[in-house]
Amino acid sequence: MKRQYLKYSALAACIGISPFSTTIADEATSFSEVLTKSDTRFNLRYRYEFVDDNKSPKDANASTLKSRITWNSATYKGFSGLVEIDNVSHIGGENYATPSNGKAGEYPIVADPDGTDINQVYLKYKDDNFTGIAGRQRILHSGQRFVGGVGWRQNEQTYDSARIQLPINTDMGEVKVDYSYIWDVNRIFGPDTNGGQPRRYESDSHAVHVSFSPAEGHTIGLYSYLLDFENAAANSSETYGIEYKGSIGPVSIAAAAATQSDYKDNPVNYDAEYYMAELGYKIKGVALAAGYEQLGSDDGTFAFRTPLATLHKFQGWADKFLVTPADGIEDVYFKVAGKVGPTKLAMFYHDFSADEGSADYGTEFDAVATYPVNKNVSLQLKYAKYDAEDLATDTDKLWFTINMKF
Repeated sequence: MKRQYLKYSALAACIGISPFSTTIADEATSFSEVLTKSDTRFNLRYRYEFVDDNKSPKDANASTLKSRITWNSATYKGFSGLVEIDNVSHIGGENYATPSNGKAGEYPIVADPDGTDINQVYLKYKDDNFTGIAGRQRILHSGQRFVGGVGWRQNEQTYDSARIQLPINTDMGEVKVDYSYIWDVNRIFGPDTNGGQPRRYESDSHAVHVSFSPAEGHTIGLYSYLLDFENAAANSSETYGIEYKGSIGPVSIAAAAATQSDYKDNPVNYDAEYYMAELGYKIKGVALAAGYEQLGSDDGTFAFRTPLATLHKFQGWADKFLVTPADGIEDVYFKVAGKVGPTKLAMFYHDFSADEGSADYGTEFDAVATYPVNKNVSLQLKYAKYDAEDLATDTDKLWFTINMKF
């Protein structure tokens, strides 16, 4: 941990910034102040991950450290820049498999390979009516069901893209338009090009998300994703959908629907639908929710896919459905969340089944506790237990994470 800190402190010193600075970058009145008023942040995330998957002869015990330095310039005449560098290193023995270390037949996969890379680097222009960003950047649409950053993993997913965000005043109020042209997707598998998973999707893709609030407390979103991946043609698709989030009194409501079909060079011709509905209620500091999510199938041949999503957030933390089964999936889930003192607690229960046919995919129980030690350090304990039926294998996962920011 000390070695990683010294590495990034030295890098910070080379470009003339302090690794201990935590102030937000200021507005520059001259070009020279772009550097002198810049902001630098440093983050460490240590994680121990245990995986017991019945398909592997050994259990995974992964001890990894992510070190991140983020430099944000001051703003000058609306322009600013950001550089963010990540390093992921294992601590102790490498007793787990990654897509590139050759241990997949021995241990379960823990998708946190070693490596150092540029996580973000971009130029930004912003005024009251326009935001434009060009370069490698984080793109998080809505709840990240279709476009996200997979921030749970040690190596984040980022996008080489040109992005425009516009607020448009209409009779319905302000309409927020978010458009991105994406030419590369930098995935979670690190800078190593070996292994079965490509580290990057070579992309010619368009992502559009439009949202507005027809009434206070109610938001409607419209989205279109035209995804064309040269080196992952089976994930090339066009998706059009609508989502709603709001509340009526103490009841919160979320719903979404989308349709998807093959796009560009996808070798499979298919059409599939997506539906989601969730009701929530909060009583005496405890949040309760029940929901249903369906990723449909085209007659059992091919199913609805979300290759750019933060998939760990959905369909269970055991990550058994990162690729939708050909028969599709239905997920009926329940959630309870609250606090005991400063500790945040949450529990989920999922019941999975096929969209086409009668297959029972099994059930999963998830639980998490997060404790803030102080404003710079937090601890998290997280658990997932998947009980298989007609698909996959029984799996238990346990994580212990320490987050530190400076």
